[in-house]
Amino acid sequence: MRRTTAIVLTPLLVFSSCRSGQKQEKASVPNIVYILADDLGYGDLSCYGQSRFKTPNIDRLAAEGKRFTQHYAGTTVSAPSRCSLMTGLHTGHTFIRGNRGWKPEGQFPIPASTYTIAEALKTAGYATGAFGKWGLGYIDTEGSPNKQGFDEFYGYNCQSLAHNYYPDHLWDNETKVLLGDNSGDKFAIYAPELIHQRALQFIEKNRERPFFLYYPSIIPHAELLPPQEYIEPFRGLFLPEKEFKGAEPGDENFRRGPYGTQRESHAAFAAMVSILDKQVGEILDKLTELGLDENTLVIFTSDNGPHLEGGADPDYFDSNGPLRGYKRDLYEGGIREPMIARWSGKIKAGTTTDHISAFWDVFPTLTELADIDAPENLDGISFVPTLFGNDSKQPQHEYLYWEFHERGGRKAIRQGNWKLVQYNVANPEETTVELYNLSTDIGEENNVAAQNSETVQELLGKLQSARTESELFTFNGNPVTGR
Repeated sequence: MRRTTAIVLTPLLVFSSCRSGQKQEKASVPNIVYILADDLGYGDLSCYGQSRFKTPNIDRLAAEGKRFTQHYAGTTVSAPSRCSLMTGLHTGHTFIRGNRGWKPEGQFPIPASTYTIAEALKTAGYATGAFGKWGLGYIDTEGSPNKQGFDEFYGYNCQSLAHNYYPDHLWDNETKVLLGDNSGDKFAIYAPELIHQRALQFIEKNRERPFFLYYPSIIPHAELLPPQEYIEPFRGLFLPEKEFKGAEPGDENFRRGPYGTQRESHAAFAAMVSILDKQVGEILDKLTELGLDENTLVIFTSDNGPHLEGGADPDYFDSNGPLRGYKRDLYEGGIREPMIARWSGKIKAGTTTDHISAFWDVFPTLTELADIDAPENLDGISFVPTLFGNDSKQPQHEYLYWEFHERGGRKAIRQGNWKLVQYNVANPEETTVELYNLSTDIGEENNVAAQNSETVQELLGKLQSARTESELFTFNGNPVTGR
């Protein structure tokens, strides 16, 4: 039964440990920390080329681990991308292929038959926790994180409500936690800090056993409303500022999805990424404090490309780096993501790989590290050899596939260096065919489809065979819409 509680406004206590500073007993399987940023672009980290501000803690993660330059999200918006991550399937096979909403709260649920990474790791004795944004089913459906393998969940169930950083409630497993001090026009409780403290507590609480910490942060997704003390260091540095007039107290649906007003959007965005960077640093420090560094794999990435909403200005910050497109595009800027993996003593520090990988590869990678079998029907390929520098033993994908169900329907496929993109798939008379050679045209500026008809036909055939029809998500029916 669901319960509702009111939050007690006292500092969240982090469990103390008499073994702080001592190393965890040598274990046969690693702890896993998977940090998923929200709408962070390929160029939003200084270790990937960001020059307007720095991300020193994430840079430290890269300096101590391996940086991936050709890693891809599940797709270009939240729910289907996360479904791909959790299931090891690309969006031609996942159950969730769009951001369809669910009443009274949340998104369309993944079914009970779904087998997630968390469920698999539980069979290996892992404690499993998810902290942040879920988006794969309301808490009274089979898509609830507690019904999909997670022992503990704290955060936003609904990704639309996660647009607001000072919400009126969060979820503690299946208990609705009311944040009364955010009522009316009050901005007292910054939800990402509550979520972050619970994630740190999870590490403390499970330090004696293998754990899987899934940390789907809501940062830096709009709205651009960090606490003022984080904006202050960036105030006046990014002029002219960009002002966004959004929802105000008293407006319809205030704090129910619409983005709040921000008069200093540039400073606010830099502040949000700095908060994310600070939180990554605190996780790394916690692992060091507890002596868990040498037995913990930390992965950092993002769910899709940068957004253009709520005052965000990705062109000003060059958030895509050399890539074309934004969130909701299937060009590289919408789906190619920064990814960093660190495991002290196992992954060679300061290394880079151009191995082509995607969200659906994470499932078989983590199950291999946990010494358990992955399901046979996954689309993913383990990138464990790449992590450990055994490139000659790394299997490769024949191709990668994506689909997207808003804005007329979009599809894309990458085979080797060839990338084929189709827009307006729902209307055959307007469907485009674009072909790019990513080895010479990473910015996808030169459509060479006319000069490579045989390659186009080959990829169009694979584009069709890569997907299975879903009862709920079809290109020929009403398009699935949402954020």
